[in-house]
Amino acid sequence: MKQSDLIAQAILEMMNKANGTAEIQRNELAQRMGCVPSQINYVLTSRFTPEHGYIIESRRGGGGYIRITRVNVDSRSEFMHIINSIGQTIDLASAKAMISNLYEQKIINLQAAQLMAAAISDSALRYIHSGVKDIVRASIFKQMLLKLV
Repeated sequence: MKQSDLIAQAILEMMNKANGTAEIQRNELAQRMGCVPSQINYVLTSRFTPEHGYIIESRRGGGGYIRITRVNVDSRSEFMHIINSIGQTIDLASAKAMISNLYEQKIINLQAAQLMAAAISDSALRYIHSGVKDIVRASIFKQMLLKLV
């Protein structure tokens, strides 16, 4: 298992123990994980993003911390917020992260997640000009999500 996977797993375990929120001190976690603090930053910025369903707050200084909160999408208005956050374009990585988050929170089942991923994949959109591919992807993705509301 890669170091970044171990760091992410440790953060997720902390969140599970604390009802979806973890407060960490970057240097402390880096020391515990046997890595440099910048590796903690990498994991936070690549795996704990709003697209993945997380909010990160930080406070700098001596008693500073980083608070990671899992956003629960359980109401229609929050679900509509996700649809609206897509905007006019979405890249494949962001769309896949959103699909994964919806699946992990049990908002969609595995079959729906796989169907969505296939419909917005680069191979499904291979005949679409690259300049408009992310626009078409956003439109398809939003239409599928609207059917779930």
